[in-house]
Amino acid sequence: MRDKLSCDHIPVRIEPTDFSGVFLMVPEPFHDDRGLFTRTFDAAIFDEHLGRPGAAAEFAQDSQSRSHRGVVRGMHGRAGRGEAKLVRCARGAVHDVLVDIRPESPTFGRHRSFLLDDNDFHHLYIPPGFLHGFQALTETADMCYRIDRPHDPAEDISVAFTDPDLAIAWPHPVTIVSPRDAAAGTWKELLATLG
Repeated sequence: MRDKLSCDHIPVRIEPTDFSGVFLMVPEPFHDDRGLFTRTFDAAIFDEHLGRPGAAAEFAQDSQSRSHRGVVRGMHGRAGRGEAKLVRCARGAVHDVLVDIRPESPTFGRHRSFLLDDNDFHHLYIPPGFLHGFQALTETADMCYRIDRPHDPAEDISVAFTDPDLAIAWPHPVTIVSPRDAAAGTWKELLATLG
């Protein structure tokens, strides 16, 4: 017996943001007595939005992290040509934050936050040229990352999640950070390398 709704008709909507190139992929789950079904990614819609056939095939690595409530991971970026990523919260909820580090951008130096959770299934597409970080809002939060090129630790850049020039408001007291994030540089130090 077939499901009431064909899997081919599960819509995924694109919502632009006020950062050029950043957008949310918003699935519309199908609910019935069993629970729900949703499409978490659609390459054709992704490619069409970017205007580049085969853009979805450029992703090279998928990763997943698990964090406990209050943990902050960030703010991370990549030197060189940067990296594009598609992130989502597969379990729990996170306060996800981007900082625009593209010197030519009208939103350069600004940050914006997004709620990503396992209720709405939103995916956030982040093009090259951003710092990214998040705080776990639930007891456990699993973040999934799809990245367009293999990770190279030599290209890692980071700015302290507490940097006063960025003034990011984290919604909960921070519980744990990695030694790397605790030793991250400042926004002023990053600016000197971008110039």
